Amino acid sequence: MSFLSPFAFLGAVIAIPIILLYMLRLRRREVVISSNFLWEQILRDREANTPWQRLRRNILLILQLIILALIVLAMARPAQIVPTISAGKTVILLDASASMNATDIDGQSRFEEAKRQAVLVLSEVGLEDEVAVIRVADVTEPIITYTHDINALRRAINNAEPGSGSGDWDTALTLAAAGAEGAEDFSIIIVTDGGLGNTARLPENIPQPNFIVVGQANNNLAISALATRALPGQIPQLFAQVQNYNNLPTEMSLLIRLDGEIWESITQLLAAQSQRAFVFTVEEDFTTIEAELVLDDEVIDYLDIDNQAYTVATDNRTRRVLLLSEQRNIFLEQVLRSLPGVQLFRGDTTRSTLPESQYDLYVFNNYLPDDLPDADMLIVNPSDSTELFTILGDSEESGRLQIADGARSHPLTTFLNVSNVSLRTFKTMTVGSWANPIIDVQGGTIVYAGEDDGRQIVLMPFNLLDSDLPLQIAFPLLMSNAMEWFAPANIVSGGTAYSVGDLVRVNPPLDATDIRIILPDGSVQNLDMAGDNVSFGESHIPGFYTIEILSNGEITDTQTISVNIFGSGESNIAPVAAETIEVGGGAVDSDAEEQLGFREYWSWIATLALIMLLLEWVVYFRRMRVPESIQVDLRRTTARN
Repeated sequence: MSFLSPFAFLGAVIAIPIILLYMLRLRRREVVISSNFLWEQILRDREANTPWQRLRRNILLILQLIILALIVLAMARPAQIVPTISAGKTVILLDASASMNATDIDGQSRFEEAKRQAVLVLSEVGLEDEVAVIRVADVTEPIITYTHDINALRRAINNAEPGSGSGDWDTALTLAAAGAEGAEDFSIIIVTDGGLGNTARLPENIPQPNFIVVGQANNNLAISALATRALPGQIPQLFAQVQNYNNLPTEMSLLIRLDGEIWESITQLLAAQSQRAFVFTVEEDFTTIEAELVLDDEVIDYLDIDNQAYTVATDNRTRRVLLLSEQRNIFLEQVLRSLPGVQLFRGDTTRSTLPESQYDLYVFNNYLPDDLPDADMLIVNPSDSTELFTILGDSEESGRLQIADGARSHPLTTFLNVSNVSLRTFKTMTVGSWANPIIDVQGGTIVYAGEDDGRQIVLMPFNLLDSDLPLQIAFPLLMSNAMEWFAPANIVSGGTAYSVGDLVRVNPPLDATDIRIILPDGSVQNLDMAGDNVSFGESHIPGFYTIEILSNGEITDTQTISVNIFGSGESNIAPVAAETIEVGGGAVDSDAEEQLGFREYWSWIATLALIMLLLEWVVYFRRMRVPESIQVDLRRTTARN
């Protein structure tokens, strides 16, 4: 502790005249009155008629001396030398990941402590400094842009809430670095418990961040995995894994619920810093599975958010595919049979009409029926023109195959590379407005895709046997993409298990008019169906999400997905030292020159002096009031007269 204005202590000599004033005897002027009866109880001069009197204990004197001492101390400007992290422009990255929900700091969460530390940072910035605050969660967002308004910054920090997933630090550091533009002095402050993971490299002109680390203990148990699997013809199995991050063996109970009803419970003693897997055979039918850790009261578990986990039954729908080929194509037939969830049937091409049974997809190879079906179609090397296209003739390919302009984002081209495919010849044709080019060669297009009257159609105007496409990895990939585009196995792409913050892509049927999602907290969100891609990015809460497909107000299909925090590293809440945190591929430079500043306390002392002054005034006022007994005697005397 030091004092910026030590000469202010000379003001303490004012205490001498204050004390002397209390020692001086008052000299009163004598006045002759008719009677002193009314004054005898309050005006009694018992002191000797001397200029000085003995200093007596007096509360007013004590209060006045305290007030003087506080004023002098405030004027001396006491200050403490502290590392300062303010410089021109400062951005505070506030860690709001799941681990910041841990309550290992005097019963409060790490996030509350992080907010307190961030508010303390504001007391170190200068009047002309600009500060911004970024909340780093599964979705990183600035909660306030650069401003001088300390009160607005404080409100933004205090109103922030922690998240339930891992922090997107790459985006956070990118946003932070953007603020350095045009700033002479720039600094980044990260308030975190250390779980930054592998972050992107910072630009060379951005200084290494300053860290304020929160967190005290590592006591935590977590469900680290939960999944189901079912092989064809076998009973489904449930796999669960529990992790003990404590330094001592800990007893826990794992509770399993099927569709909300308790199904199984098992109690185990987990060794320190260990994990244990559990495998169950589930003979009952179920849709959802929820696992929960149940712990005794004496077990210390600072993070509750990872004590629950969720999964749903695998529901891959089988699609009926009818293949009609004038000559057998073993490549096409084999790739269709190998696709998961496909039930393949071979049709009779000697008939000009299609079977009465309905199929999800019709594949025509060197063959077309008299009437095209009102269903999805894959047409390979058509022999005749139809209302969908008109064949002009044959053309020999010259040049390399390439993805058509504008088709890079089409589902058929996902991970597709056709640059090494060779093609001998193909049919040139004119197509209707329904068709979009997918793969081009010089002189034409060899793959079209589009929709016509509710039918999804892929057109490949060449003979597969006239190319080496069936021998390339591009062929099964193209067919898999096409099958998923025709009739997705599920309403959502990418399975039914997601992490907090993941983007969920929805594949609505053609007759869908509305899509709504019921969140774990019971709230409902409607999705915008405008455009080709329908996605949901509000998966911020662990739990079950139910996706409902509506057609003219009626629910036609539903699917449930699960969202967890598995694999995020958030359950390991062990404290991390600031010098071990790595950002941008390198450790924090502990030898770097530290910026120092002063934290002053005069404003707090001046406030305390004001409070004491008010207290002194109250005491003085109460002393100056006429005692109640005297007031009663005065009223009685007035009444008698």
